[in-house]
Amino acid sequence: MDGKVAVITGAASGIGAATARLYAEAGAAVVLGWYPGDPHDVRPVLDTVTALGGKAIAVEVDVSDASDVARLMRTAVDGLGGLDVVVANAGIARRVPSAELSDDEFHRLLDVDLVGVFRCFREAIPTMRAQGRGRLIATSSIAGAHYGWPDHVHYTSAKAGVVGLVRTLALDVARDGITVNAVAPGVVVTPQSSDPVNSLGPAGLETFADAVPVGRNGRPEDIAATFLYLASDEAAFLTGQTLVVDGGVSLQLV
Repeated sequence: MDGKVAVITGAASGIGAATARLYAEAGAAVVLGWYPGDPHDVRPVLDTVTALGGKAIAVEVDVSDASDVARLMRTAVDGLGGLDVVVANAGIARRVPSAELSDDEFHRLLDVDLVGVFRCFREAIPTMRAQGRGRLIATSSIAGAHYGWPDHVHYTSAKAGVVGLVRTLALDVARDGITVNAVAPGVVVTPQSSDPVNSLGPAGLETFADAVPVGRNGRPEDIAATFLYLASDEAAFLTGQTLVVDGGVSLQLV
C-alpha cells in the first residue's frame, strides 16, 4: 500500500484500530475517523501509526451526518493528497427486544450501521472515479448476513443490508476501476463485543469460543488482514462480495 491513502471509520478501537496499524505497516497514510462520543481515545492509534513511520490524521466524524462524512473525505484529499481506500467500519450495537424497539431506535442504528456505510462510499466515489481506481470496503457481520441475533433485529437488518449494498454498488462503479466488498466477521473480541449490556460480554465471549471450529474467537487483526487484502492491487478482480471470516462457525448448525 505504499503511497496510498486510506480512510477508516471506527478507528479508535477494535477492528478499525487494528486496520489502521496494519495499513500503516504496509505503507499507507491513514485518516482515522472517530466518533467523539466513543469512550475510546484515538490518540494511541495515532501515536502507533506515527511510530511506524506512517502519516495519520485523526478526524471527528458522525457517519450519520453527511456533512461530517464530506469533511472526512476532504481531509484525505487535502491533507494527505489522495483517496484510494475507504473502510466503512463504524458501527454500534444495541440490545432491545423487538416488541420494545421504537422507530427512532431502529432508524438511529440503521443510520450508522447501514446508511453510514453508503454515505462514506457515495462521498468517495467522485474522487476515485476521477483517478480511475479505488477500494470501498465495509464491515458486515455473520449476525444478519448468516444468522439471527435475538434482541438485535435492527443490527442484523443493517448488517444484512450491507451485503446487498456492496452487491449493487459494485456493479455501479465497476467500469470506473472501483471495487466494493465487505467482510462479515464472526465473533471478534473487541470493546463492543465485550459489552455485557448490548453484546455478549466476557462470559458470553468465553462460551462462544467453545463453539468455534478453530478453537477461539476472532481477533481484530484477523479482520484487518482481510481488509488489507481487499485494499491491495491483488484484489482487483474481486468485487461485490462479502467474505466470511468467522473461524468456521457458519459451516455448522450449532
